[in-house]
Amino acid sequence: MTDNNQKSDCGCKSPSRRNLLLKVGAGLNGIAATLMGIPLLGYVLSSFTRKSANSWLSLGPVDRFPQGETRLAVYRNPVNKPWDGDTAEAPCWVRRIDSDKFQVFAINCTHLGCPVRWFQQSRLFMCPCHGGAFYEDGSRASGG
Repeated sequence: MTDNNQKSDCGCKSPSRRNLLLKVGAGLNGIAATLMGIPLLGYVLSSFTRKSANSWLSLGPVDRFPQGETRLAVYRNPVNKPWDGDTAEAPCWVRRIDSDKFQVFAINCTHLGCPVRWFQQSRLFMCPCHGGAFYEDGSRASGG
């Protein structure tokens, strides 16, 4: 029977198979952690390197939105591709509260995402999918 830790002619110990496999396994784990960490680090640091895409969008002249009324407006999505075509046009509801204060709503219902309609007579947004109703300030009146 031979001892795996016998000294060779040079006076150094030969590594055991177990130690060798532990080192190889640790090295492979280190490589895997590095490969997985690079994209994660890129994601975390990307917010510092990219410029913010936030900017004001024109919805039309101010006189198009009478004070105290809610109107439909359409804008072109600033994050679009040439092949988006008409789908890059996004509608929204614009409510003019007073001379220089506006409130803008997405056209989609908070429950199912269906496009809501504004009814001037009742001063409510109504969802055609499930009958949800929302007040003119966007708060829920009933349903979704």
